[in-house]
Amino acid sequence: MRVVVYPGSFDPVTYGHVDVIRRARRITEKLIVAVAKSPAKETAFSAEERLDMVREATRGLDGVEVNLFDGLLVEYARQVGAEGIIRGLRALSDFEYEFQMALTNRKLYEPIETIFLMTSESYSYLSSSLIKEIARLGADISSFVPPAACRKMKERFGK
Repeated sequence: MRVVVYPGSFDPVTYGHVDVIRRARRITEKLIVAVAKSPAKETAFSAEERLDMVREATRGLDGVEVNLFDGLLVEYARQVGAEGIIRGLRALSDFEYEFQMALTNRKLYEPIETIFLMTSESYSYLSSSLIKEIARLGADISSFVPPAACRKMKERFGK
């Protein structure tokens, strides 16, 4: 596939996300990391802050572009000429939701393929929600998130 989209809220971007980005880049010519402007869930960081964190975390990775998107993912994928959507899976519990979304996306835009990448074992327990909770409680999160996200989390939660 020439162009693939990896969508998410990235609130904040984690080393698990970066792992999926690096691995997804190996199977496509161009990977677009699509930061959702208005995800269904409430975010700790604005879309622009999340965009900046992902851009800094992926700086130097050839063939990786980071953009904001708003609205229906498959419509965005169509606009950028994407042939596939990357979704990272941490555990079996992620699969049911992601499978439902993949089938729905295919129904909405038949040419799109969803590619599931298992997270590397060393990141399988990470989630942005868990990291935000750890940061709120004042623990060191530097082993979970790239430096830009770590700085933003410290600024936001004051610890």
